[in-house]
Amino acid sequence: MKLIEELKERGLVDALTDPAIETALDKPVTLYCGFDPSARSLQAGNLVSIMVLRRFQQAGHKVIALVGGATGLIGDPSGKSAERNMLTVEQVAENKEGIRENLSRILDFDGPNAAVMVDNYDWYSGTSAIEFLRDIAINFRVPQMLAKESVKKRLEASEGALTFTEFSYQILQGNDFLHLFDSYGCTLEVGGADQWGNITAGTDLVHRMRGKTAFGLTFPLLLDSTGRKFGKSEGNALFLDASMTSEYDWYQYFLRAADADVIRYLKVFSMRSLEEIAELEAQMKACPEARIPQKALAEELTRLVHGEEGLKKALGATKTLFGGDLAGRGADEIETIFKDVKSAEMPKAEVVGKSVWAVAAAAGMFKSNGEARRMAAQGGLSLNGAKVDDKRTFAEDDLIDGRVAILRQGKKNNFLLKV
Repeated sequence: MKLIEELKERGLVDALTDPAIETALDKPVTLYCGFDPSARSLQAGNLVSIMVLRRFQQAGHKVIALVGGATGLIGDPSGKSAERNMLTVEQVAENKEGIRENLSRILDFDGPNAAVMVDNYDWYSGTSAIEFLRDIAINFRVPQMLAKESVKKRLEASEGALTFTEFSYQILQGNDFLHLFDSYGCTLEVGGADQWGNITAGTDLVHRMRGKTAFGLTFPLLLDSTGRKFGKSEGNALFLDASMTSEYDWYQYFLRAADADVIRYLKVFSMRSLEEIAELEAQMKACPEARIPQKALAEELTRLVHGEEGLKKALGATKTLFGGDLAGRGADEIETIFKDVKSAEMPKAEVVGKSVWAVAAAAGMFKSNGEARRMAAQGGLSLNGAKVDDKRTFAEDDLIDGRVAILRQGKKNNFLLKV
């Protein structure tokens, strides 16, 4: 199957600037995708772009990852209802290093077809305001800029409060394409559907200034079956950096994917063939409770982003949540693993030296003291993975790092006690 056909089959083509791209891709081309350095780590939402670049690279095309060191100082108005906070040059430089590390886990920056990472700050930092207006902005027409859907939506959402700084973003991004065309022979830009206006600004500029054809390809913005933006977990972004989103949380996000979403996610993110994905779909329909596609997705993407060691940590933490050993896990890790279970905070004086069942009852784990005591007497209550009876008292060293403990009723009903 041709690459463009496979991208379509996987739901990774929203629009093409020119259908001729389909034949152009019969030969190796150079393409780029831009990444906004607004944080020191990319997010799960960026993974769609990264996986598209990975597919192009593995198909023999030359890929360029452009970090918007200059455009990041301005802010893209596309999809935004208000102007965002400005970043400093130092913040962007720090974020750029984090992004390169993220990308290097998934794209190949070595070898004969190595990916290239560039920063548009390198070609804009020495440009004066006069040079910008005379040499760059002169190539753009205001009516065309106003006609961009991203500009229209921003103007409507903000009641006209679009600054010239944000308005000029498409000038810089369009000029980026021209610069990469001249410097690298780049003829294709890929990006999310919300980047259509910025991408066409570049293809139009290359055609007007160089008399050559340049292409744009956009992919749909990925939403889950409820319409929520992909990569958001309980209102928080899911980062590729393990210090910002743990391997466990990353794994759990994909493991919890709804049946209505998981096959689509596999098509977008997995390097498995479409035939293999179809087999996983058949297994899901035959035995949905086994969550076979979710496990396959979570394992593959955790291995891809965090490596084998990261996957091992995620699987170990998951096992801990469902009755596994707590040995060797610190309080911070325990709180991360059990953050979604019922919890309570109590003064230390009301915990140490008290009966475990009494502490469990006081914390709200049980409806009454009698229920808690009976559960302990019958062997149904455990502390940090070890069963306790109704005579067992809470000791100082039962508190992990002096501040947390895990109570469990039966095999699965966990309770996080914070002291």
